Amino acid sequence: MILKSAAVAVTRDQRQEIADFMDGFSLETTPGSAAKTADFREHVRAGGTIYITFLPGSDLKDTIAVATRLRKEGFNPVPHLAARSIASRALFEASLERLAQEAGVTQVLLIGGAVASPLGEFSDTMQLLATGLFDRHGITKIGVAGHPEGSPDIPEEAIRQALRWKNDFARRTGAQMYLVTQFCFEAAPIIRWDRHIQAEGNRLPVHIGIPGLATVKTLMAHAKACGIGPSMRFLTRQAMNVAKLLTVSAPDKMVAELAAYRATDPGCGIRGVHMYPLGGLKKSAQWSYAVADGEFTLDGDGGFSVEMPA
Repeated sequence: MILKSAAVAVTRDQRQEIADFMDGFSLETTPGSAAKTADFREHVRAGGTIYITFLPGSDLKDTIAVATRLRKEGFNPVPHLAARSIASRALFEASLERLAQEAGVTQVLLIGGAVASPLGEFSDTMQLLATGLFDRHGITKIGVAGHPEGSPDIPEEAIRQALRWKNDFARRTGAQMYLVTQFCFEAAPIIRWDRHIQAEGNRLPVHIGIPGLATVKTLMAHAKACGIGPSMRFLTRQAMNVAKLLTVSAPDKMVAELAAYRATDPGCGIRGVHMYPLGGLKKSAQWSYAVADGEFTLDGDGGFSVEMPA
């Protein structure tokens, strides 16, 4: 008797892949945008994670105030700490203490900061990590910047060396570190970058930055609220092609391709999604929740559509 084993085809559920990919996404705000938002609970579900962007020229007191407000409204506030914009170690420690005590902050995102010269003794995020102050103030989860398309401020070799240092720091200290990337507009460069850094030994989970839904009018209002110069410098450093922001389109194809990559490649390092609302918090949140809830329609052309409220 000859036993024949039939090959079992694995059927992928693309809808579930996409919903799973967006599940647990984070958002962000600036102090300027927060001042124009009456109540974040109108747009973001309870317990959601909201980052607080630190633009050049900002004041850490404003960051602390927004973090405290977000905690009171029921969210997990994640302040950006810009190394080159911190005037002194004393100010750094005092700010961490206030963030922990007043806002219950346990998670932060460290960035270098887009200023020409450091305001104090810190010029990069590695120096912030080396202080040991995060442990002292109960900050247990630390994000650092990832650059799928490079950075206009940092040479490629310096980026590679910094990533190796941060991986080693996480191994030595047990710190819960992860990468948050600049926003991109296509999946292919992200996938190439992720495979490259994994091959080079990166073990920090990756949270991919995705541009939210924002009209030209919203972008301009956002820039005005945050200061035209600082916000444009921020956008320039976040996206290599800012002109693409001037077209209104949902990032559905990119999300679908990245979801498929994560579902089919065991070596994929992507573990989360960070949405950049770019001033369009309401629409970006609505779109993201709809996708995470599976409330979208596949279009047969590699993307999907979400029916947005008027």
